[in-house]
Amino acid sequence: MKGRRHGPPSGFMRQRMKQIAGSVAREVRVCRLVLEDPRTPRLARFLIGSAVAYALSPIDLIPDFIPLLGYLDDALIVPLLIALGLALVPAEVIREHRRSVGDGKAGFDDIVDP
Repeated sequence: MKGRRHGPPSGFMRQRMKQIAGSVAREVRVCRLVLEDPRTPRLARFLIGSAVAYALSPIDLIPDFIPLLGYLDDALIVPLLIALGLALVPAEVIREHRRSVGDGKAGFDDIVDP
């Protein structure tokens, strides 16, 4: 079949990337609100704050110039710290802040289970 494109149309990919970017931005705002909430346990604040500090820090466990591994540590450590921190926060606190941010979607849940 000559001339037939394989894969999803570019409009689909663009729309999906916008959806993912919106979910990430929404979750960043939720994490900020969770950090500021007095009901958030100290350990959760420490883990989420550590994730933010690690993501913004110019110092990495594995330098970024090492092919693949340099970025892989960022891609694993930051989400892991955030997930561990959010697991310690009462579910009602997270739901409350997700409702207060934007359109009330569940954030990362939309990416995993569209």
